[in-house]
Amino acid sequence: MTRNQTRRAVALLGLIAVGAAACTPTVRLQVDPIQIYAKLDADVRVRLDRELQELLAENPNLF
Repeated sequence: MTRNQTRRAVALLGLIAVGAAACTPTVRLQVDPIQIYAKLDADVRVRLDRELQELLAENPNLF
């Protein structure tokens, strides 16, 4: 390979590298903030505890 051919090959590889870098896709993901308002009442917890106790009494082999 002559010196001229080597220079051309290097130049061609450089152009290919620049072209490939210029065509790289960019993906952007934007997530808006989510606001959750929750208020647990003690009465709700007591009712759930009672329902759970009843369920376990009806099905002792559940767990």
